[in-house]
Amino acid sequence: MRLIFLAASAFGALSVAVLVLMTAAAVFARYVLGMPIAWTEEVSGLLMIWIVMVGAIACEANRQHLTIDLIESALSPRLNRALSTLIGLASVGLLTFMSWQAWALSQTTAFKKTQILSISWFWLDLAVVVGAAGTALVMAWRLIRPDASARPDAASGHEPADRH
Repeated sequence: MRLIFLAASAFGALSVAVLVLMTAAAVFARYVLGMPIAWTEEVSGLLMIWIVMVGAIACEANRQHLTIDLIESALSPRLNRALSTLIGLASVGLLTFMSWQAWALSQTTAFKKTQILSISWFWLDLAVVVGAAGTALVMAWRLIRPDASARPDAASGHEPADRH
């Protein structure tokens, strides 16, 4: 899980850096030089989709997705595990379906091109495939091997007492 988290985080950090630098250059070019850079809007949109979808994988790999433990805290440990397993299975199923549908969409829109750079819409839709499938794989791994995917506390290397 750590390698997945690091790879997804590195991709996200690099993408955000490119997005910030590109946006700053576009603002400078438009308002200081009076020469707007037309392609930056398309690339920004493409990067944002990839940042969000790969970020979802990183969040799941490091157990950082938002959870509401109202019901969880009221259940016994055994019922809590059963509920977590049920939610995990439902999530894997939903994410797998989402990935499959995104793949079908990417195939049907591959011929469409963006207006300025003529980038295939396939690359935008592929981000959803990668994000949903990657998150589903991390969740499935956690269902199969719950002990191997526990998130150690970053400072001490120990499992935190409260993971929410």
